[in-house]
Amino acid sequence: MDLSVVIPLLNEQESLNELYDWITTVMQSNSFSYEIIFIDDGSTDGSWDTIMQLSEKDTNVKGIRFLKNFGKSQALHAGFKEAKGEVVITMDADLQDSPEEIPEMYDLITQEDYDLISGWKKKRYDSVIAKNLPSKLFNAAARRTSGVKLHDFNCGLKAYKNIVVKNIDVHGEMHRYIPVLSKNAGFTRIGEKVVMHQARKYGKTKFGMNRFINGFLDLVTIWFMSRFGKRPMHFFGLIGTLLFIVGFCFAVYLGIDKLFIETAGRLIAQRPEFYVALTSMILGTQFFLAGFLGEIILTSKRSKERYNISERVNLG
Repeated sequence: MDLSVVIPLLNEQESLNELYDWITTVMQSNSFSYEIIFIDDGSTDGSWDTIMQLSEKDTNVKGIRFLKNFGKSQALHAGFKEAKGEVVITMDADLQDSPEEIPEMYDLITQEDYDLISGWKKKRYDSVIAKNLPSKLFNAAARRTSGVKLHDFNCGLKAYKNIVVKNIDVHGEMHRYIPVLSKNAGFTRIGEKVVMHQARKYGKTKFGMNRFINGFLDLVTIWFMSRFGKRPMHFFGLIGTLLFIVGFCFAVYLGIDKLFIETAGRLIAQRPEFYVALTSMILGTQFFLAGFLGEIILTSKRSKERYNISERVNLG
């Protein structure tokens, strides 16, 4: 199969028939073998009924329905698990992503040997305050922390080699940072293509302030795990050691001062340096132990450590 088109959706019933017609027109005009996988993320507007109707008239249409709204990342993960195409395309169901971009993205994956092609909505039709400005902040922060030089991490229109989607774990709100997850998994040939962006035709955007906050928190998580996930001692142990040394130096200073210099008879506990020393040594010990325990846990799981295989030969 040439292509799997994975489409997560939430309450997009009005756009599904039009989107289906648009995709099938592109697929048939390019003679692709394909499947369209709709993932209904807990819709309440009859989207699943429309998906069922489409699947009855076209066996290329497949559907997954969640019991409730679990989020876009979980929907993509479910679609990736089922995708069989050589190239996997993801796109939103709101008609803002154009299926006309698919053939060129497919060629970039199959002919130019990219692992991932991310769409770049250079000209957007969203609200500047509600979506454009937050997106620019997201993208700038993601570029700075990840080293992946993309202009639009959050564009729903992306193309992947099948092996990429089978070896990344998308959860939480991590769908925004799939290029970063792919890089961390070893898929470094990541490209970008300017794509058309359509104004929303039906319904309203699902973007809210909570997604803005969650996105930044997930970015911090990805940055930390990519740098220290396999060596927590390098982070916690370093901070703990530095804090402990600071506290120990203050304690030594207080001891020397009390024994050889101080004549006023003040108690050590009455001096502010005592509390700096005590707090630093306690925090340093806790940080060091956190790193040490993290290393023990990772060591116990090393035999089950996950790795990614790019090819096999003569293994059946």
